[in-house]
Amino acid sequence: QVQLVESGGGLVQAGGSLRLSCAASGRTFSTNVMGWYRQAPGKEREFVARMFWSAGSTTYADSVKGRFTISRDKASNTVYLQMNSLKPEDTAVYYCAAGAVVARMDTWGKGTLVTVSS
Repeated sequence: QVQLVESGGGLVQAGGSLRLSCAASGRTFSTNVMGWYRQAPGKEREFVARMFWSAGSTTYADSVKGRFTISRDKASNTVYLQMNSLKPEDTAVYYCAAGAVVARMDTWGKGTLVTVSS
């Protein structure tokens, strides 16, 4: 069993930056992929970014390319999401997820709220 705990959300003005963190604990050896998803009010959860843990390769949603960067610290089993040039439409609860494969992200954190004011 893997546990994920997110932190770093908050209120920021448009154009500002935030960095989210997701600390993984437990049976992390079974995790090959970690990622970030978000759910805005009244909308479905959507993919933001993911990273393959060993290779470090990354994928981003088109809506965040060039503004968000996912990274990891292997020593602390932590994945980060650096968010720059934030827009009001980035307002959402951001969730960290982990899994053995992309098609099965079966462990989720409780989420952290990001609010971007205009």
